[in-house]
Amino acid sequence: MTDIVTRPGTKDDARALAELINFAGEGMPLYLWDKLREGGETDWEVGCCRAARDEGGFSWRNATIAETGGKVAACLIGYPLADTPEQIDYDTMPPMFVPLQELENLAPSTWYVNVLAAYPEHRGGGTGTYLLGIAEQKAREAGCAGLSIIVSDTNTGARRLYERCGYREAATRSMVKEGWDNEGRNWVLLLK
Repeated sequence: MTDIVTRPGTKDDARALAELINFAGEGMPLYLWDKLREGGETDWEVGCCRAARDEGGFSWRNATIAETGGKVAACLIGYPLADTPEQIDYDTMPPMFVPLQELENLAPSTWYVNVLAAYPEHRGGGTGTYLLGIAEQKAREAGCAGLSIIVSDTNTGARRLYERCGYREAATRSMVKEGWDNEGRNWVLLLK
């Protein structure tokens, strides 16, 4: 790993966080942000605004930034999941989110790795493993029962990383795409 320094996220990281969130989500975030645009906003502006919020899963407040040479190289976004699974209202929850929520509900009391992503030029150098170590530390500090992450079945590089770090497949759910272009067929819940 080359000279990586980590720090807490800030609102100023919103653009980098939006880009990294989109990498981790394999384009699904950008697809959704496009649907949330208002007025003259671009989809990226929507993503940046969401990352700059003080609340929500993708908030800068849940981010750990990895930098090299003073520039953002990667990020980890995560937080503890509730002890009681979230009630799913199948009539109102957007269908794309239902399989993801169903999988999260199978991992109560874990520290959820919502986003682990690096810019392409910073992949393969150990940064992901290092950030997963930080996730484990945060899980211990929060008193969580373990860790959880959801990944696409076709994201083999990420899967190898997680399995090498001790995560194991616990469950799968079929993806609902609604026009989102992705090769995957299933979301996979991994636990540690």
